[in-house]
Amino acid sequence: MQPDTFTELYPLFSAASPETVEWLLSVATHHEYPANRAVVMEDAWGNAVYFIEAGWVKVRRHVDDRFITLAVLGKGDFFGEMAILDESPRSTDVVAMTAVTLMSISAQRFIQTLFKDSQLHHRLLQLMVQRLRQTNLRLQLRQQPPAVKLANTLVSLQEAYGQPVEAGVEILNMTPQDLADLSDITAEEANKIMAKLTEKGWVISDPNRAVLTLTSPKQLAHLAGRL
Repeated sequence: MQPDTFTELYPLFSAASPETVEWLLSVATHHEYPANRAVVMEDAWGNAVYFIEAGWVKVRRHVDDRFITLAVLGKGDFFGEMAILDESPRSTDVVAMTAVTLMSISAQRFIQTLFKDSQLHHRLLQLMVQRLRQTNLRLQLRQQPPAVKLANTLVSLQEAYGQPVEAGVEILNMTPQDLADLSDITAEEANKIMAKLTEKGWVISDPNRAVLTLTSPKQLAHLAGRL
């Protein structure tokens, strides 16, 4: 991967020095996982930070007798930074939702890089604060109707990972249970709301490509209370 492509793909490295980018590319390891394969297991010690080159993964936690999806991450995002920064076991699993290509950088090398490149360190803190704000938003929505919660989830995924196409914006077409977990609603509520949005023509599902097209982003943003 060329340095320009690298910094364009990963917003985290947009502020890194050219020397930092060149060095990281030289020490990175690449991995490929099929859909439904565990990438990182819960309670494993953090020994690397992972960067998504292609595909989608979900972060999940085991609660009682099932797994709950906490986040969905796509191309250009990263995970594993928390475990190496506080030097503790991971508290979640990361599972490939589709075929996924990842790049990893060992914990030791990543931390060394943060000490050497203050701009990269600052950029990492900015992105971690963005994630914290997303968590705070979900907490603020807890008393909102299910449709508002789900619309916020779709809008957030669109803002982070949406790919513009002629019909609208494409995001991952995930299972009702994953969508329900992310929205803090039940799978039954998620099914009903998605059926209504499909009926309105605001979303179009393409199960053959695992893609959901948001045909009316503005209407969804309005439903989510973003406009």
